Amino acid sequence: MICSTLRRVGHVHIYLVRKASGVSKGHHQQTVGSRPAASEFAARGASGNVLELLGKSYPQDNYSNLSRKVLSRVGRNLHNQQHHPLWLIKERVKEHFYQQYVGRFGTPLFSVYDDLSPVVTTWQNFDSLLIPADHPSRKKGDNYYVNGTHMLRAHTSAHQWDLLRARLDAFLVVGDVYRRDQIDSQHYPVFHQLEGVRLFSKHELFTGIKDGEGLQLFEQSSRSAYKQETHTMEATKLVEFDLKQTLTRLVTHLFGDGLDIRWVDCYFPFTHPSFEMEINFHGEWLEVLGCGVMEQQLVNSAGAQDQIGWAFGLGLERLAMILYDIPDIRLFWSEDERFLKQFRVSDINQKVKFQPLSKYPAVINDISFWLPSENYTENDFYDLVRTIGGDLVEKVELIDKFEHPKTHKTSHCYRITYRHMERTLSQREVRRVHQAVQEAAVQLLGVEGRF
Repeated sequence: MICSTLRRVGHVHIYLVRKASGVSKGHHQQTVGSRPAASEFAARGASGNVLELLGKSYPQDNYSNLSRKVLSRVGRNLHNQQHHPLWLIKERVKEHFYQQYVGRFGTPLFSVYDDLSPVVTTWQNFDSLLIPADHPSRKKGDNYYVNGTHMLRAHTSAHQWDLLRARLDAFLVVGDVYRRDQIDSQHYPVFHQLEGVRLFSKHELFTGIKDGEGLQLFEQSSRSAYKQETHTMEATKLVEFDLKQTLTRLVTHLFGDGLDIRWVDCYFPFTHPSFEMEINFHGEWLEVLGCGVMEQQLVNSAGAQDQIGWAFGLGLERLAMILYDIPDIRLFWSEDERFLKQFRVSDINQKVKFQPLSKYPAVINDISFWLPSENYTENDFYDLVRTIGGDLVEKVELIDKFEHPKTHKTSHCYRITYRHMERTLSQREVRRVHQAVQEAAVQLLGVEGRF
């Protein structure tokens, strides 16, 4: 896999990066032939090296698979940059929760954490959330590992257990999260999530309910599609009702009245029952968040055995793209003033409709190669293309698969769409990047080129 093969980058000639250096720096125009930065893959150090990240040192090992491209995004915290569209969404959600949910002493019920480090332990990211050791979400091909024990969080839920352990029972967590994924206008290796959690005691849940003094939170029964084995049906239904009511109010605050909403049953390892909320926006059903009744085993392990609760998570980019009509996720990383100035509003609730920048023409190139006999995943290739091509790459599609009838070797053909967000690319510029991708794929992924 790329996690191991890219560690051999010290033996790969630096000209792979030099070829692309003129145009692979995202949205910032550079002169062709200008001095390149250090190798884009330098972060994938061999075992024994040390990575300095956010003021801490992490030894590298055979799990380390961070690229310079991804590391350049750590610490940017777009959700905390005033007037950035992601900041606007975060502030609107915060304002709603602060105004709608007030504690006993007139202070906000929900506390907000938006500056927690994205470097977490694998225990925080997986084990604390009851994700099995063999669950596919743990794969190196899908995550960015600092080393065998630390990683860039794949979701803000990684902080859930610690905050519950600190005896917090109502909180929001906002932050950048990292996943290796496909390349298109909807996906980026770094995006931002907002997580919400609320716990209830028996008194809090049943107060105001007729004959509520006789109801219980817990029982020992069997798990069904509707509840956990430790929860009573009454408690589950009340928590589910509060959760759905809370989220309905939230999306109504964001999108306005008259919104059609539907709930779809789904599965998450850390909630049951679990749901996805879909909204009908401009005639199209769109999934906007996931949620559910928290697994009691998780709540108990954090020391809140006498409480029951719900959790939800939503993607800030997803909401911003819908609300502001932003067509491409790469735009959130743009420093183009024409983009940023559109979100400098005096009122965070002011309606904003993104006015597209001039869309420059795409340059399309295909790449074909025979796959190695083992240890290849599509995410390995996507990560390599992201690292070399940066934000010039708009989309990568697997357009053809072929198995040789005699050798039984498999060939993949990918179509790479290059498009600069701020200027027209020349075929000559793109050719340098594309050749660097071809050579890196051969040397780092072990493929056999058909180019």
